[in-house]
Amino acid sequence: MNKVRVEEMFRRLAERDPEPRGELHYKNPYTLLVAVALSAQATDIGVNRATRPLFEIVDTPQKMLALGEEKLRDYIKTIGLFNTKAKNVIALSRILVEQYAGEVPRDREALETLPGVGRKTANVVLNIAFGEPTIAVDTHLFRVGNRTGLAPGKTPLAVELKLLKAVPKKYMLHAHHWLILHGRYICLARKPRCPDCLIADLCAFKEKTSPP
Repeated sequence: MNKVRVEEMFRRLAERDPEPRGELHYKNPYTLLVAVALSAQATDIGVNRATRPLFEIVDTPQKMLALGEEKLRDYIKTIGLFNTKAKNVIALSRILVEQYAGEVPRDREALETLPGVGRKTANVVLNIAFGEPTIAVDTHLFRVGNRTGLAPGKTPLAVELKLLKAVPKKYMLHAHHWLILHGRYICLARKPRCPDCLIADLCAFKEKTSPP
């Protein structure tokens, strides 16, 4: 996709939704970090259902340690891989208390050293909590990057690095939200909703779907 098409794509996405938001519920950088860590191989809806009552009583790593792993498991037992995720959340909370005075670091490398936190999770936290122009490549964004021709790549990292070069600077802060939401609701995996797509005429996907 050439620069003119990329510019037009993001202009349209920005015009439709000037201030896009992630769909995970959180109260502060710490609860955002926990929510994103819990969302791996789970839906945002499922995570929100579990964390809504949890975050009413736990909104700091100190409170999470006081709650303990066993009680945390009870809150998140409806989320996939909840045993492993509970261990990771307790472990990362302990590190935050012991090494960062209970604060979430504004640093990708530091975030990626936390248990259960990979590059995608770190990018989400940096973007949403701290306003950093990062791009978190999930399955939706990976599909959109490849299918549209915006940022084709064989790995999430390859797509991320291409997007960092392709996305105009003025759109970078919100780019990953626009693309993830587009993939979640319009550019669906099995049957993309091309007739409803705001950017269909700019997209390189050849097998576009027809109106029902």
